[in-house]
Amino acid sequence: MKCPFCENLEDRVIDSRTSKEGNAIRRRRECLKCSQRFTSYERVEEVVPMVVKKDGRREPFDLAKIRSGLLISCKKRPIGTDQLDSIVETIEKRLVGLGVKEVQSTWIGEQIMAALKDLDKVAYVRFASVYRQFKDINDLMDEVRTLFEQKDRTKK
Repeated sequence: MKCPFCENLEDRVIDSRTSKEGNAIRRRRECLKCSQRFTSYERVEEVVPMVVKKDGRREPFDLAKIRSGLLISCKKRPIGTDQLDSIVETIEKRLVGLGVKEVQSTWIGEQIMAALKDLDKVAYVRFASVYRQFKDINDLMDEVRTLFEQKDRTKK
């Protein structure tokens, strides 16, 4: 491990501990050249799939994009960041669990919409309006009607 202070490659491990979450090992190290101490983390390397966009382009899966879309959809709604983090984590776990090298962007969008539909109808409609590219108010009204119809079916 390269020392962040002098770039020497020789060090010794002083202490090793499992992180609080249990997904990493924290190591305290001491450089054998300059005697400075620093911390390193050892994690399992997860294979992140490529996302295939609607136009055929491919780009690496990015949790920040999901989080950003959720934050915009949920702006000024009574939704905590813990709830949004939970949605992001759930989608990431499902994606990693698929074990695929590529995933369609539509799969990710549908996962987000399903989570928002259960969490907050207004946030769901906001996200759906962008994701489904509503052309006019009629598209929006159709989506809202569908929500009401589903609500009525669950009451019966």
